[in-house]
Amino acid sequence: MTPRETSFTHDTVLLEEAVEALVTRPDGVYVDGTFGRGGHSRLLLERLGPGGRLLAIDRDPEAVIAASAGNTRVDDPRFSIHHAPFAQMAHVIAEAGFDRVDGVLLDIGVSSPQIDNPERGFSFRFDGPLDMRMDTTRGESAADFLARADERQIAEVIKNHGEERFALSIAKAIVARRAAGQPVRTTAELSSLVAGAVRTREPGQNPATRTFQALRIFVNGELEELEQGLSAAVELLAPGGRLVVISFHSLEDRIVKTLIARESRSVFDRRAPFAEPTPSRLASLGRVKPSDAEVARNPRARSAVMRVAERTDVVGGAAS
Repeated sequence: MTPRETSFTHDTVLLEEAVEALVTRPDGVYVDGTFGRGGHSRLLLERLGPGGRLLAIDRDPEAVIAASAGNTRVDDPRFSIHHAPFAQMAHVIAEAGFDRVDGVLLDIGVSSPQIDNPERGFSFRFDGPLDMRMDTTRGESAADFLARADERQIAEVIKNHGEERFALSIAKAIVARRAAGQPVRTTAELSSLVAGAVRTREPGQNPATRTFQALRIFVNGELEELEQGLSAAVELLAPGGRLVVISFHSLEDRIVKTLIARESRSVFDRRAPFAEPTPSRLASLGRVKPSDAEVARNPRARSAVMRVAERTDVVGGAAS
């Protein structure tokens, strides 16, 4: 953890709503798959009974360090923190001695301390190295990707992960700068380059917004991790256990919505029309948006969507 990080704060979005939706068994076992700076975890521990357990996971080593140091420290015998992507929650849970959990919480995306630290390279608001890795101990930085990828690869990433209609123009500019012996290495360089390549933009939005988002999602494999993490959570939930997911972008929310819809349907095998259908495994409990008051207090909450589902035991259309 850098010394500068101690001044960073994180206003947890949908805090009360998420914990209220998640905890149905105070002495159960719960997973906070995105510890961040512990906002959800602290309230979860307040709601758990003496027999409850909370397993927190974060792929960011700075978050793991913060969980046991400084103002972020969580000192509770019912709590443990694990350095891993949440897609590996099955391994974390097994290592802790459990085979089922009573709830999984995922707060998807980048946290305020990550955004506000120039050294992490997530934001065009500050000049710093173009890193963007959530786990700085492994993987390829955004700058390294832009230094090796061809024009087509860069354009596809920016278009598919950022929904940027000027993706090809941006990719051409990145490759041209690289060919001139000046590869993009900092956030300020990328932001300036994108501003010159993007012809129009929605009022109030920085031209680089979609490009920075796209590179961050790609570098960290966020959509793939979300799909894997959701599948793992469904398998690990005990009957009646809850899945609570907060997302901040349509690409993420679409994955969550699709998974819940798919797992909420009974599946009939057309090759065996008289066989019992495979029962649904989830029941959707709806979605929640931040209140106007929360958005006014924390503008980053504006795009948040929370979806809640419950693991069901359904056989032949009736609860077992």
